[in-house]
Amino acid sequence: MRPYKFPLTSGNVTRFFVMFILVLLLASGFMIHNAVNAWLTDKRYAMADIAHVMQKRIDAYRFATWQIYENLAANAAGSPPNSLQETRLRPDVYYLEKTRRKTEALIFGSHDSSTLDMTLRMSNYLDTLWGAENNPWSMYFLNGQDNSLILISTLPLKDMATRYKDSAISSIVDARRAEMLQQANALDERESFSPLRRFTWQNDHYFTVRTTFNQPGHLATVVAFDMPINDLIPLNMPLENFQLKQDVTGTASTDDDGMHSTTVTLLNPNVEIAASLASTPLQLVYRVPILGLIADTLRNLLWPLLANFVLLLLSLAGLLLLRQQSLRPSENQSAELESLRILNDEIVASLPVGLLVYDFASNRTIISNKIAEHLLPHLNLQKIINMSDQHQGVLQATVNNEVYEIRHARSMLAANTQLFMMRDQDRELLVNKKLQKAQQVLDKSHQTRQQLLQNLGHALNRPLSNVIDHLQAIESAQPGDQLENAVQEAQALRRLVDDIVLLNRLETHDWAPDAEAFNLQSVLDELVTEALPSLRRKGLKLVVSNRLNSDENRFGDRRAIYKILTTLLHYSITSTTWGRISIEVSHAADRPDRLAIEMVDTGAGLTVDELGNTDFPFLGETSHDRFGQASGLAFFLCKQLCKQLGGHLEIVARPDIGTRYSIQVHAPQEHQQIQEEKLLEGLTTLIDINVDEVRKIVVRQLENWGASCITPDERFSGQDHDVLVTDDPGSLTAWSLLLTDDEPGYTAISRDCFRVNFNISSAMQDALLQLIELQLALDETEEEEAPAQLFAPGYFQLFVETVPDDVKRLYNEAAERDLSSLAQTAHRLKGVFAMLNLTPGKQLCETLEQHITECDNSNIKNTTSEIDRYVNELLQQGNQ
Repeated sequence: MRPYKFPLTSGNVTRFFVMFILVLLLASGFMIHNAVNAWLTDKRYAMADIAHVMQKRIDAYRFATWQIYENLAANAAGSPPNSLQETRLRPDVYYLEKTRRKTEALIFGSHDSSTLDMTLRMSNYLDTLWGAENNPWSMYFLNGQDNSLILISTLPLKDMATRYKDSAISSIVDARRAEMLQQANALDERESFSPLRRFTWQNDHYFTVRTTFNQPGHLATVVAFDMPINDLIPLNMPLENFQLKQDVTGTASTDDDGMHSTTVTLLNPNVEIAASLASTPLQLVYRVPILGLIADTLRNLLWPLLANFVLLLLSLAGLLLLRQQSLRPSENQSAELESLRILNDEIVASLPVGLLVYDFASNRTIISNKIAEHLLPHLNLQKIINMSDQHQGVLQATVNNEVYEIRHARSMLAANTQLFMMRDQDRELLVNKKLQKAQQVLDKSHQTRQQLLQNLGHALNRPLSNVIDHLQAIESAQPGDQLENAVQEAQALRRLVDDIVLLNRLETHDWAPDAEAFNLQSVLDELVTEALPSLRRKGLKLVVSNRLNSDENRFGDRRAIYKILTTLLHYSITSTTWGRISIEVSHAADRPDRLAIEMVDTGAGLTVDELGNTDFPFLGETSHDRFGQASGLAFFLCKQLCKQLGGHLEIVARPDIGTRYSIQVHAPQEHQQIQEEKLLEGLTTLIDINVDEVRKIVVRQLENWGASCITPDERFSGQDHDVLVTDDPGSLTAWSLLLTDDEPGYTAISRDCFRVNFNISSAMQDALLQLIELQLALDETEEEEAPAQLFAPGYFQLFVETVPDDVKRLYNEAAERDLSSLAQTAHRLKGVFAMLNLTPGKQLCETLEQHITECDNSNIKNTTSEIDRYVNELLQQGNQ
């Protein structure tokens, strides 16, 4: 007898997994039920303990209430008054002065000395009763003799009553008086309880027990205690969830078992756990929101439930996987095979050649398309097989005057299955001829377009150049804004035509770099001069910083580099509304043969469409201003030129910040002989430039030419300088250069002052050389024309005795900043120079007086040093 084997069928596997899932869900439900039941049991025992402790506290203070009324109050009524002191805090509010301060007492309303003595007795008794308590306790005694209310509490009643006139003490006392008077008028109620209350300033919860004592001939006396419960509640049970209400069921039990003295009730949306207080008509209720109970249970059972959920998911996944992959393969495989058959038929039908798979064992066609079916009646397949074995499987056959190439192959799987492919040779030849003809037409079209663009550019260049020359001539004769704008528009049009011609030459490979040695600084000077009208027209600032030596030569295509820079600079000017454009030239430390040029503007930033013009011209809309629109060829042309020069172009744009153009080109340094003596060697220049970036550029240029640069802070007293370089018109003195960025070159402000563009290195150099020539010419004239009157008998001796002392006074008064005395000394010296016909000295004194009026300390020191130098020269001439 064979053993029973469980059949692994689809139904059996499904039933097994369903049973497993049901058991898993039942286990999860039992686990949640046990957790909730354990939680409720724990809370019921806790409620029973709390109710038991509260009952004991109520019984204890019932005894204390009888002690206070029978012993303290009755004894005080018949005792003689003692010398007790009380303090009147407010109208009808009195504070009892006492030595022990565990409790404090307040008396509200009119009273006699017996009431004061009774208050002291009760306060002393409560000092003993509450001596070890930390929670706030309070007792209210409504005296039926004189209708006064006594409040005794562990709270600082005096401070609270005096500090706040309308404090919580007053409101609580008024509420308690009303409650106690109401109970005194109720004849059938000896004892009453309040619901749970809360001290707002201390977050303490309590309830009030009121007891009434009737006296014949007087009002009833009521004693009330505020009993705190904070010390009775466990920390894991929020006080806000507790309520104290009347027990309407009347099921109070004195059984010690907590399960019998508590009840659990479901009241949407809460779960209430109630515990009755024995010998009182009260019931303590603890309310828990159902959602909170669910969340707490899920938090406690997080990991078991998560494990069960993972097992459930794994079970469902295993069930689906087994049913799809193992248990029911025929349905899925048949559908897949059908889809593969349909796909195979589509592929075979769409082939451009004839395909035939033939089984010679059964003489049937396995696979074929329309071309093979059309040729099959005209072919002898067996003969083709025999002949193909002799010709490497390739044959040519003619069917209806059409030549076909037939390829034959044997199946590796089935020996009697053969594969045939038929290709129409005549159709392929026809298609090839058509493709060659189309390619010839396309090449001719490209050549025609290139010749058209080249001839159009050459045809437009000459008339545009003539128009620009005529406009420039008219502008020179009759300057005007309209003519200047017309010149700018014409030059922009000529640049566009040049760009079209150059791009056409690049596409036809008719352009190659013309490498030669060139000076990069001259390229930058030419660039600034060419772009200066456009910059001044828009009010933009330009800063050019060349970190290379100004006399350094590079080997490369000068015109191509200039074309890249001027094209990008004009585009940057068009896209920048306000701010400045900075150009920085340097080279990497590890690659001195590559020029790195960065151009940064403060425009609105390029759009994504504009950046797309880098890959192909005129793909996107370009930036424009009120003077014109930027060229859509610019970025593509510059990128192609950078590639031809062995470099690249990178453009990074930030919205509302600006654009950075980074240019890298291959231009190795040309070897040069080291100059033994530099052009401006021995020249001392005083640098008084406020803009830090401009100061660095100018100092780098001057030091590269061999000049010595000093600043007003570095200059010591009496140190001479040959030329002052400044960007502040108020600091101009004799022999100085005023730096700007909108000057075409340099112009003379006066005989010994020039305004020069610091971005143009050649203009800076020419202005300095012009000042040096003027200084040398002036020195020769002064040597030839010595002041004859100074060396006349008696005058020179007077000059020696007075003038050097006045010069010393100038230094001292300038150091002390005594401007009034300094002005008097300068005026006296000016009179001496005028009397002796010493015009240069007189002019220096007048300049010094002007600086004294403006309180310009830096120029005062400079002019004083020049006066000192002039006086020393005169003294040397007189001693010879």
